[in-house]
Amino acid sequence: MASLKSKVSYSCSNNTNSVPFYLSSFCKKVVTQIRFPNTTISPPKLQLQALGKARAKVLLSAKMAAGTVNEVLPPPLDSSSEPPPVFDGTTRLYISYTCPYAQRVWITRNCKGLQDKIKLVPIDLQNRPAWYKEKVYSANKVPSLEHNNEVKGESLDLIKYIDSHFEGPSLFPHDPDKKEFAEELLSYTDTFNKAVISSFKGDGNEAGAAFDYIETALSKFGDGPFFLGQFSLVDIAYAPFIERFQPFSLEVKKYDIIAGRPNLAAWIKEMDKNDAYKQTRREPKELVEIYKKRFTVFPPSLYTAHL
Repeated sequence: MASLKSKVSYSCSNNTNSVPFYLSSFCKKVVTQIRFPNTTISPPKLQLQALGKARAKVLLSAKMAAGTVNEVLPPPLDSSSEPPPVFDGTTRLYISYTCPYAQRVWITRNCKGLQDKIKLVPIDLQNRPAWYKEKVYSANKVPSLEHNNEVKGESLDLIKYIDSHFEGPSLFPHDPDKKEFAEELLSYTDTFNKAVISSFKGDGNEAGAAFDYIETALSKFGDGPFFLGQFSLVDIAYAPFIERFQPFSLEVKKYDIIAGRPNLAAWIKEMDKNDAYKQTRREPKELVEIYKKRFTVFPPSLYTAHL
């Protein structure tokens, strides 16, 4: 139902609407009824309407890029779920909420402010729907990106693709030295992950050296706490894995990865302030339980001896 609000003005012989109290008897009071079509409109919405749709959209995109907009996450799709209308023009990011590779791309999407441009489609990897392999991505793994009637995969390729093909702040450096170092660090991610995971399994002794490499890399540029000084795709590439390695190492292996590594400690602290990243995080206890099931747990003394 429409609501009415009154606007009071004065019609005076000197044509002014600014009337002192002592002159009010010489002026005619005019009451104008203003009709509002919806009684449920809140002041913030009225402000957005006043700004105009275009400006409001810009403001919303800026909030998304800053990670200040918390979206409602959809439930994972499993073998009983119907497929989305694939290749209907909607850009979709297929992920698992617990997959670190998918998390890389999810973080990139959030940092670019693309929550309203790229739709999240979470998949239950323990009970994945058959249609995902048949209709979406034949590799049958996550992440994958449905865009322009194509489906692409591989997390490092996808974070670069999203950064270069969509609007939003650039997440890759233009400086030649930083660009070269960025490629080096991105290439090292698999080596880093394998070294740490091998130590978790008891098959290797390279985890300490891998964390030392990270510590040294974080000291190369002095214009910020991140790998390239300023936040970039490199930080996004490493964050999901360090997010998992740190609590598992500490709780299960009794090994503190930041002890004696101040640059890594500062990096983790800064990453924890990033709202776009925080929206993708899982509870540390959940991640530890996942890794406990995944790896054969051996005595902490054996693990620390490797380091």
